[in-house]
Amino acid sequence: MGRESMEYDVVIIGGGPSGLATAIKLKQLDSDLNVCLLEKASEIGAHILSGNVFETKALDELLPNWKELNSPIKTKVSKEKFLFLGKTKSLSWPTWLLPAVQQNHNNYIISLANLCRWLAEQAELLGVEIFPGFPASEILYNDDGSVKGVATQDMGIDKEGNQKDSFEPGIELLGKVTVFAEGCRGHLGKQLIEKFNLSEGKDPQQYGIGFKEIWEVEEKNHEEGTVMHTAGWPLDNNTYGGSFMYHAENKQVFLGYVIGLDYKNPHLSPYDEFQRFKTHPAIRKIISGGKRISYGARALIEGGLQSLPKMYMPGALLVGCDAGTLNMPKIKGSHTAMKSGIIAAETIIENIKENKDLSNYEEKFKNSWVYKELHAARNVKPSFSWGLILGIIFTGIDQILFKGKLPFTLKHKHADHETLKPANEMPKIEYPKYDNVITFDKTSSVYLTGTNHEDNQPVHLKLKDPNLPISYTLEKFDEPAQRYCPAGVYEVQKENDVNKFVINSQNCIHCKTCDIKEPSQNITWVTPEGSGGPKYGNM
Repeated sequence: MGRESMEYDVVIIGGGPSGLATAIKLKQLDSDLNVCLLEKASEIGAHILSGNVFETKALDELLPNWKELNSPIKTKVSKEKFLFLGKTKSLSWPTWLLPAVQQNHNNYIISLANLCRWLAEQAELLGVEIFPGFPASEILYNDDGSVKGVATQDMGIDKEGNQKDSFEPGIELLGKVTVFAEGCRGHLGKQLIEKFNLSEGKDPQQYGIGFKEIWEVEEKNHEEGTVMHTAGWPLDNNTYGGSFMYHAENKQVFLGYVIGLDYKNPHLSPYDEFQRFKTHPAIRKIISGGKRISYGARALIEGGLQSLPKMYMPGALLVGCDAGTLNMPKIKGSHTAMKSGIIAAETIIENIKENKDLSNYEEKFKNSWVYKELHAARNVKPSFSWGLILGIIFTGIDQILFKGKLPFTLKHKHADHETLKPANEMPKIEYPKYDNVITFDKTSSVYLTGTNHEDNQPVHLKLKDPNLPISYTLEKFDEPAQRYCPAGVYEVQKENDVNKFVINSQNCIHCKTCDIKEPSQNITWVTPEGSGGPKYGNM
């Protein structure tokens, strides 16, 4: 049975803020354009996870009347706090001493998943065809090497790679231009960056892992509109990270933690650092007596301007976090992702009917406020390679005194998978037991994600060398996949006194951390069958 094909003017891969902004802007500029958008989740928003304190700058450009369109943007930031945490104490830092880039006047506390659902409604009203549950698994090329579209995942393949009775071949979606908007570490974007050498001359990309829980808290502990960030404990001086706590509507608190994936100690468990963080008195007092109702985790892109690849190639564009437009000092990427999508749409409209030369996307991007933002922010993340204290001091000088205009650019020297030290050279970390009140194990956390995958399908976490986890990674690094995965996917089990590497792929919440942090780059994340993965609600 052969694959069917469908032809469009523009095919967009990914239903996050950048992909949806691209789709909306395209139809605003040319209502006759045929535009389709593929989303691997069961519905728009089901794989979206973000803090999120939202800056409306790009939305103001895209939909100036958004306040009249029943958008889910309701809770304006009314109060800000910043704490430095010790093990039991905390020091409040005056927010007026923070760099302007870290202040949130006129921003909103939102669910990005719900914003994307609303943006999808606006896109469909304009005539965009949206196909949720159809993961793009393969890039298709013309004879001249240019991108001509994508193919969706075959359905109905068993664990051994055989066709089941329910087999349905994937569909080819062909476009004059294909826009890749998959989010951080998009598996097709990763292939394009390698194939077209888009990162030539750029620094290695940098990543973090972000955790988020939603808590329903007691009314006395809830301050709607309050935004709080922390630095310090439980991480040591040499590990990059920090927390957020956003008081949303309906007595809900969005609680999260971000840890840079350039950490050195293979014994570190990002998940357990997040759980331990919640036991700090400054945090515990807010969530005590409350109920955890949601959990999720997702990699985020932190490299900034010096790691940003070329974003165009023959027949295709990269937008948003598929390229790396997140502003790390702001801890925000939604507004920059949306603006990159707007610029992509404008570029396509200018070129689609003639020569399809998309190279002016780069020039338009460099002339935009996104580029200016990223340029001003470029030195913050690499400065923390010197440690927390020196990083804070440098950031103050760079951002407050010089407004991001220092006459040099710091470099990212290593990719995240290169930073781990051998296990026998680093101290072991003892994490406290979970109390099932404030702290929880991975199993109960994954349950809250609603994650589900068809059991009888090929494992979507591919090992280039199936022997390497035991023969090398366990021996040298105590197999860190057991700890860096936030969903308990990877285990080392003993069978007849022989170590065995086990992949519980049905637990995968599509965070992409393994694809990033595995020291030998031995794990590759590919798309599972359609609709598989988490089913996030208000994340």
